[in-house]
Amino acid sequence: MLQHLIDSERVFAYRALSFSRNDNSALPGFDENSWALNTNPAKRNWKEMVDEFVAVRTSTIFLFKSFSKKQLQLHGVANNNPVYAEGIGFIIAGHASHHIEIIKERYLLD
Repeated sequence: MLQHLIDSERVFAYRALSFSRNDNSALPGFDENSWALNTNPAKRNWKEMVDEFVAVRTSTIFLFKSFSKKQLQLHGVANNNPVYAEGIGFIIAGHASHHIEIIKERYLLD
């Protein structure tokens, strides 16, 4: 799941960057299941993956801090859905929270 969060955040951040630069190109979706089959997180070092996630998240935060109010309002189409650059920031945060809740529900039972 951590590899999925890393990959997804990179994709979402690219979308926000693209739209913030007023690039009107429609961006494709990605098949997270196919991506998962083509990674090998079990052979990766857990600490390195955590460090990578922190680095990606830090990069995302810097990216969004760099956007002006006008840039945050620029929009485009990703995965056949219209979205604003600012909205992608909420998607990123919500996506991670969504998976944290799944972990709590499935693996950290009361």
